Amino acid sequence: QVNVVESGGGLVQAGDSLRLSCAVSGSIFSRPVMGWFRQAPGKEREFVAAVKWIDDSTIYADSVKGRFTISRDKAKNTVYLQMNSLKPEDTAVYYCAAKSTSILSNVAYGDWGQGTQVTVSS
Repeated sequence: QVNVVESGGGLVQAGDSLRLSCAVSGSIFSRPVMGWFRQAPGKEREFVAAVKWIDDSTIYADSVKGRFTISRDKAKNTVYLQMNSLKPEDTAVYYCAAKSTSILSNVAYGDWGQGTQVTVSS
């Protein structure tokens, strides 16, 4: 089991940047893949990006490709989501989650954090 704690959310204007952090503790070796998801009001939770601890390989949702970058710092047990050129439609609660298999994908995540609110004003 791992614990994940998100931070870094806030209120920004369209076009601004924001970096989210996900601090991971516990049996990190058993969770080879980390992902970011988001849930906007009245909408289902959606996948944003994922990264492998071992080699930093990544995948992204089409809606954020070219604007968001996921990365990990193994020394700090932290995963980041750098968000650039933010749009009002990026407004959501952003969640970090861990995955117990090494398949880089947008499904089968557990060990969810509490989320951090990102609000982008127009």
